[in-house]
Amino acid sequence: MLPLAHPARHPSLRPPPPRRALAPAPARARLPNRARARPPSAGAAETETASTSGGGSVLSFLCPLLKLLGVTTSSISSLARLPWGSRVATSSGGNTGSATSAPTLQLYEFEACPFCRRVREAMTELDLSVEVYPCPKGSLRHREIVKKIGGMEQFPLLVDASTGVTMYESGDIVNYLFRQYGQGRSPSSGLLESTIFTGWVPTLLRAGRGMTLWNKAGVVPAEKLELFSYENNSYARIVREALCELELPYVLQNVGEGSSKMDALLRISGSKQVPYLIDLNTGFQSGDYKKILSYLFQQYSISS
Repeated sequence: MLPLAHPARHPSLRPPPPRRALAPAPARARLPNRARARPPSAGAAETETASTSGGGSVLSFLCPLLKLLGVTTSSISSLARLPWGSRVATSSGGNTGSATSAPTLQLYEFEACPFCRRVREAMTELDLSVEVYPCPKGSLRHREIVKKIGGMEQFPLLVDASTGVTMYESGDIVNYLFRQYGQGRSPSSGLLESTIFTGWVPTLLRAGRGMTLWNKAGVVPAEKLELFSYENNSYARIVREALCELELPYVLQNVGEGSSKMDALLRISGSKQVPYLIDLNTGFQSGDYKKILSYLFQQYSISS
């Protein structure tokens, strides 16, 4: 099983554990000259079993409208997914990846995938932190790792270092997470069945954002970024899309309503609002999603 990579080390959250290396993968070179770049085009729809091919977006004509109505479409997406992924389920204990420990869960996924979304919603309800390895279409590194771990390129893929479990299939993953970390609770009503009815709404409304690797993505940070978020937050969704399109691994600190990590977020940022991004590689911290987007595409892009 793949060992956990070194998590983000914020003094307010947890002591730094010993560095552990991710499975070897071809790295993209750091380039000294970084030019400000525009966010990528939206991608086309993709099924849970993903293809390896890259390519231009068939929905690129929607980009101007999507830019204008970005928050609006994300907000409608959130309404479509209520009540899932907004609050912690009663009696969930944050059993792994709490505010004082490193995550033991790894999730290989891509933001636009409705099946991956269902797993992320369950993690919000269970107050779980997780290392996220984005696998957009055209992924240069993480999709190869998925094939090495599980033998096929399918998403989502969960790795639980604390139990040695590795599994595909979103329904199986959700049931496993609730059995292992739900303290006897079952998934909230409709969570497992909801994907076929409303799970595709965010993917369609967001015109496939968070699906395809941006062709200017190229800089790999030494340390994982850290994102305080919860699944159904409109602004956090837009930031996660950018992280996916840039193929940037990050530690996801879920802070839905009732989260055990909310006090830690308040100490760090002075607010309970999300998203809040921390980049230990540069010292950047911000809770403004527009500043976060501008920073990510400028800092982690290949120069023109």
